[in-house]
Amino acid sequence: MVRPWLRRALLGVGAGAVLIQLLPFGREHANPPVRATPPWPDARTRTLATRSCFDCHSNQTRWAWYTFVAPASWAVQRDVYRAREKLNFTEWDRSQQIEKAPEKVREGEMPLPQYLLAHPEARLTPAERAALAQGLAALAGTDGGGGRGRRGREPG
Repeated sequence: MVRPWLRRALLGVGAGAVLIQLLPFGREHANPPVRATPPWPDARTRTLATRSCFDCHSNQTRWAWYTFVAPASWAVQRDVYRAREKLNFTEWDRSQQIEKAPEKVREGEMPLPQYLLAHPEARLTPAERAALAQGLAALAGTDGGGGRGRRGREPG
């Protein structure tokens, strides 16, 4: 038999879980259009970036089922918005912060560990990590210096 205080606590937690679903933040999953893509140094860099970076750093996010359930939806929405502000491979016609990307990939800071828990396919082998870091460094070198971005190619 469940004790009365435990029953009330469980009902309160359940009611809270239902009520937080009513909060609007974290449910906007419309991807903006692809505006411009970078001048990829090679096909492998683009393939690796698509596999391990695009869900956060592009306008081609694949929204998993848990991104529709609060509070996970809040965290994911915040992370994607922040990531797109810093580096967006599908808005290459604006300033980008690519200069730190090669090091973050090389050091294993990207993709984020919490992302890899839900997306094991995004995990990079040491050779893939090195290749992606090298490709991103080449991409950063093509932007006129300083990693501030460059007008990319039109999508296509």
